[in-house]
Parts: sequence; structure tokens; C-alpha cells
Amino acid sequence: MKSRYIISALALMLSLGSFAQKDQLKALEKAIKNFDPTAVKNALSAAESVIGRATDQEKAQFYFLKGNALLEMANRNMETGKNLKESAKSYQELLATEKKLGKNKYLVQAENSLTDVKNKLVNSAIKDSDEKRFKESAEKLYDAYNLNPKDTIYLYYAASSAVNGKEYDLALLHYEKLKSLNYSGKGVAFYAKSVINGQEEAFPTKQDRDNSVKLKVHTDPRDEIIPSKRGEIYRNYALILVEKGEKDRAMQAIQDAKKSNPDDTSLALTEANLYLDAKDYTSYKRVIEEVLQKSPNDADLYYNLGVISGTANNHADAEKYYTKAIEINPKYSNAYLNLAIMKLDADTKLVQEMNGLGNSAKDNKRYEELKVQREKVFKDALPYLEKVVEFDPTNNEAKQTLLNVYTSLDMTDKYKALKATMN
Repeated sequence: MKSRYIISALALMLSLGSFAQKDQLKALEKAIKNFDPTAVKNALSAAESVIGRATDQEKAQFYFLKGNALLEMANRNMETGKNLKESAKSYQELLATEKKLGKNKYLVQAENSLTDVKNKLVNSAIKDSDEKRFKESAEKLYDAYNLNPKDTIYLYYAASSAVNGKEYDLALLHYEKLKSLNYSGKGVAFYAKSVINGQEEAFPTKQDRDNSVKLKVHTDPRDEIIPSKRGEIYRNYALILVEKGEKDRAMQAIQDAKKSNPDDTSLALTEANLYLDAKDYTSYKRVIEEVLQKSPNDADLYYNLGVISGTANNHADAEKYYTKAIEINPKYSNAYLNLAIMKLDADTKLVQEMNGLGNSAKDNKRYEELKVQREKVFKDALPYLEKVVEFDPTNNEAKQTLLNVYTSLDMTDKYKALKATMN
């Protein structure tokens, strides 16, 4: 009789425990339905205190409810980043538990919620980045990547945000991961214009885009080649090492990258840039000559060489390379734009000197000389700006600059004509 009593008492204890867990899960479900932040937090805490003794089925339900509760908190702007991350973790624990059980009761809902969480993480990261909260942006993008490691692009964006926030150690970790994955990001983007609003929209696949065009929902399909980001990754990785005073490691990183990607000109440009920073002009010219021999008709290459030279204040070389890029591709609007900017840079010093002059006869004479120089600067920049506007009519900043040049040169008719297009 005594042993039977013990078994009965044990069974009663287990039964009471099970009832407690079910009651807590019901309370949590009710709190989420009638959402009140305090009630939800209390119900979550109470359920977590007993879930360790629950069955796997009850644990699956708990993880599902916890994920829902945290996602709802995030939707209400309550510790958005933290709650999105924790809700994702809960949904992932749910999927692992159901896999163990061999059941899929919450599978579809959990997977949809995880997709929702990922999208919200990315959107929140974009907002953070726009508001200069780069560290928070990087953390959310990394969390989005962890939800689906196949979406390597988010790891790349996380690294970029870390760089923008000067979180260099974090950026290095992400770039090292990208290097180990041999990520390039190279591909094709698919676009078409919406019949409804006339705006160009992106499609995940060519088939999706082509189907929409066939249904006459979109028109004017076009493909855009997405260049490899591998050179940029190695370049940023190397530049961070340079920033940290580890130039030998930086150069080694470039050399390692070139071994596995010998035809990647962006890596060679990064190497050239490092030599330029180190004022090793002999090595710089050697690398540039090697690159040009491989791609003598690559307009982008010449454009990038122009950027590198311009950054080093080597304006003569920069102008030579931009001009060559235009020779290869006469519609290269960015090359025209950079040439115009280079020409207009001289105006800043002229204006500063003019503003510092007095009213003496000598100063007045110098003022007139500087005025003539300014006019020459505007005339030199004018044809390049007009080409930018011709080939990139949506560039309103270039248009505004061109309007200023027209005003300075008293070109009233051209000013009015351009102004009319902007109105």
C-alpha cells in the first residue's frame, strides 16, 4: 500500500505540473491576443519559469507564442532590434523542436514569420543607416544574414555599415567571413517599368520579370550587370588594415586575393592605390601598366584610374584617364562629371582670394585678373557639364551646377531653356 501511495503522489505532482504549464501557455496566448505590453511580459516570464519541465509539444507551442509576442513588440517599436532578434531565435527553436517531434504544426506560420522578421530587420537597418546609426544597422543586417546564410548580400551590407560607423574590428570579421566564402556578389539585376505608375521596378528573377511583361503589367524590360564586389571587399579589408597601421598585412591580403582572382582588375587597382598611399610611384606605375595591358579597352578601368589619381591630387593623370574612358565610351556621364568637378575645383581658391582683396588700385587690378580666370574655369567646365545633362537628364545636381555656370557666363537663353526642363 505504501509504494502505491508514493506512485500516486508522483503521478499527481506530474499532473499538476502539466496543468501549470498549460495554464501559463493559455495565459500567454490570451495576453498576446489582448496585447498589453506589461501583461505580455509577465505572461512570458511566468511561462518561461515552468517550460523547462514541459513536453516537447508544449515547448513548441511556447516558442511559437514567444516568437509572436516579441515580433508584436517589435512591430510596436518596442526595442525593435532586440525583439526582432529574439523572436527569430524563438521561431528557430520552434522549428528545431518540431523537427525533433516529426511534426509540422507551426511550420508554415513560423517560416512566414521568419521572413517577416528578416524584412523588418533589413528595413530597420536601412533606417538606422539613413540616420547615421551605423553600428545598429550593421548588427541588424548581420542578424538578417544569420536567418538565412544563403543571403550573403546582407553580410556584405553589414560589413559596409560597420565601415561607415568606423567599427573596423567588426568590419574585419565580416570581411574575413566573406573572403572565406569567396563571395563576389556578381550577377544580373532584372528591371521593367510598371504600367500603373511608370516607375522602374526590380524583379528577383528573369522569369518573374518576363512573365510580368507578357501579362502587360510591365514594359521596357532591361538587364543590368552587377559587377563583382570581391575587389571592393579585399580593398576595404586592406584599407582597414592600413588604418590600423598593418600595411604589410594589407598588401599580403591583396596578393593572396590576386592568386585566386588573377583577372579581377579591381584588386590590381586596390594594390595600385596602396602603392600610391605609400608614395611608391614606381610600383604604382608598374601595376597600372600591367592592368592596362590586360584591359586596354575597358572604360570602367580608365574611369577608376581617374578616381585613384584624382584622390591623390594627380589631376594631370586623372584628366588623361577620364578622357580615355570617354574616348572608349562617349556616353560615360560620370567621367564627364568628374572632369567638370576637377575644373570647377579651381574656382574655390579664386573666390577665396577675391573675397580677401581690398579696394586699392592694386587689389582692383588683381580682382579683374581673377575674374578673367574664373570665366576661363567656367568655360572649361561647361562642355563637360552639358554632356552630363545630355546623357544623364535625371541628374538635377549637375543641372543646377550648369545653371550656375550659365549665369556666371551670362548665357541667358541656355539658362532659360535648361530651367524650363527642370520646372
